[in-house]
Amino acid sequence: METIHASDFKARCLAILDQVRATGERLVILKRGKPVAELGPVTREHAGYPQMELKGTVTVVGDIVGPAVPEEYWESLAP
Repeated sequence: METIHASDFKARCLAILDQVRATGERLVILKRGKPVAELGPVTREHAGYPQMELKGTVTVVGDIVGPAVPEEYWESLAP
């Protein structure tokens, strides 16, 4: 995996983004010689809605259409 210093990345950002898109290879950005970020192409699985990550994690319990509070607890608007 290729590495680049943050100052070089800052100076050539748009060209580097084009390179990553064209080659599909990931790039590690260094600041003071230590890795701080990783740049890579967008994958199809991350291109969808973020909510899709929650798919299959929710369980419906009870009636999701009816009122949340039973009718006997409602306040009457009639005099």
